[in-house]
Amino acid sequence: MDEHITYIGLDVHKETIAVALAEGNGRGEIYTHGQISNTPAALTRLSSKLSRSGSVLRFCYEAGPCGYGIEAAISCCGA
Repeated sequence: MDEHITYIGLDVHKETIAVALAEGNGRGEIYTHGQISNTPAALTRLSSKLSRSGSVLRFCYEAGPCGYGIEAAISCCGA
């Protein structure tokens, strides 16, 4: 059975993170998921919610000093 992958794009700002999703089905459709707070707890909730469907999650976020905290928050959830 093939893995179902959900790609999550994060546009990081000081107070918020804009979230977009793309399914790994090759159709190129991108969906706006909305905004979350730029906190480890909000990232953990997002990861938990999106992983419930059984999808493998792949995150993409901009490189920079904010990325270290994001990587730590999403890696703790098994994403």
